[in-house]
Amino acid sequence: MNSAALAAPRTQTDNRRTVWAIVALAMGGFAIGTTEFAIMGLLQNVAQGLDISIPESGHLISAYALGVVVGAPLLAGLGARLPHKHLVLGLMVLFTLGNLSSVLAPDYATMLVTRFISGLPHGAYFGVAAVLAASLVSPGRRAQAVAMVMLGLSVANVVGVPLVTWLGQQYGWRLMFVAVGIVGAVTVLMIQRLVPFSPAHEEAGIRRELRALKRIHVWLALLIGVVGFGGFFAVYSYISPTMTEVTGLAPAALPLIVGLYGLGMVVGTFIGGRLADRSVMGTIYQVMTAIVVVLVLFWAASSVAMLAVPLVFLLGVAGSSLIPALQTRLMDASPDAQTLAASLNHSALNLANALGAFLGGLVISWGWGFAAPALVGAGLAALGLAIAAVSGAIEKRHSVIR
Repeated sequence: MNSAALAAPRTQTDNRRTVWAIVALAMGGFAIGTTEFAIMGLLQNVAQGLDISIPESGHLISAYALGVVVGAPLLAGLGARLPHKHLVLGLMVLFTLGNLSSVLAPDYATMLVTRFISGLPHGAYFGVAAVLAASLVSPGRRAQAVAMVMLGLSVANVVGVPLVTWLGQQYGWRLMFVAVGIVGAVTVLMIQRLVPFSPAHEEAGIRRELRALKRIHVWLALLIGVVGFGGFFAVYSYISPTMTEVTGLAPAALPLIVGLYGLGMVVGTFIGGRLADRSVMGTIYQVMTAIVVVLVLFWAASSVAMLAVPLVFLLGVAGSSLIPALQTRLMDASPDAQTLAASLNHSALNLANALGAFLGGLVISWGWGFAAPALVGAGLAALGLAIAAVSGAIEKRHSVIR
């Protein structure tokens, strides 16, 4: 048998190991996506259970998002000297414990704290997992590897979120946190067994990672995420009351609605990863434009079920298509400090979560109705597109990133 024949099985084995390693990392995304988005479908149940208003229950979404904003740079920095495998394991353990603590939270104030704690490892986990996944594949497939990690979050919206929404409606909304805790524990076991170990870079440390903060394209990419993606969350944070109060669907239809949105996320993640491997900035321009259009259409058609329901799917496609491009943009903008830069992407996206939930709740509390957040969201997305155009113009003029 010649050497080529001998090499083929080893290559196939290596490919299988890489796939399973990325699947293990994506499982963490599945757990994170379930806890982040399921509460949106159970917002009315949570409000009733804690005896608070719907806008107040929206603050639980903001508390989780702010935990991500704080935790991503903090934990990525503190763990900079650790091997990536050890760091993602520690982050998933913290995430699991944080969610299980929400099961026992006796009141609204305590729930705010537990949601904040649960959000702390979110951004750092996705950032480190993205860098780890990208290191396992060829340079031309980096964005697709990142997209595969994010696919866990997308699949959560097809499987995890609808299932947990249904369980929460039938048996109590706190069961959501029990289910997420179980998935988190399974993820820890999978990462330990399937993800290969590699030592930390000899120059790894917080000083090296902080170099990312000196680059204007890092800040502009983060701002695109905060402002542009805020428009998406202004709508999706209140998808439950919008679909029941404006569109007129029964509460029993909500698991199907969030599942349809999740299916759109799966499609969008695949599309976004492939497009970003061709042109990162081109993908950002196209997707931001699509988000503006979809949000305006959703506002106009939210009272018509036959139009509003398909637009929920398109909202998922457009929103998730942006994430691989933003993640890859940050890694390209700071090649020697990728961990912090990649983690900050999720700080930006969850600051967008907090901003969108706040502004959406604000116009609702003003009496503008549950359809109004879609117009707020379209305005934010348009502003994000303008920021992207500024970033692209600076890059073209100065050739900062090649």
